[in-house]
Amino acid sequence: MIEYKGVDYDDRHGGPFDRGSADSYYGRIRSPHVFEGDTYSSPMRTIEEMTNAEIDAYHAGYDYNEELGDKKVW
Repeated sequence: MIEYKGVDYDDRHGGPFDRGSADSYYGRIRSPHVFEGDTYSSPMRTIEEMTNAEIDAYHAGYDYNEELGDKKVW
């Protein structure tokens, strides 16, 4: 779990918070998505298939990493 702005988020690999922070880390645009299990080894759901809570968690993960400034150095 990661606490961000007073909310606890599940940071499991493939979850919405994780995917948001990963997109930020790799310099990708915001594109809410989530994996049902581990990243790339389970079905992916896009924004049209996500709950509002999952979308909020994705954006929180993206914002969290943006605030940290943790970026991939290519």
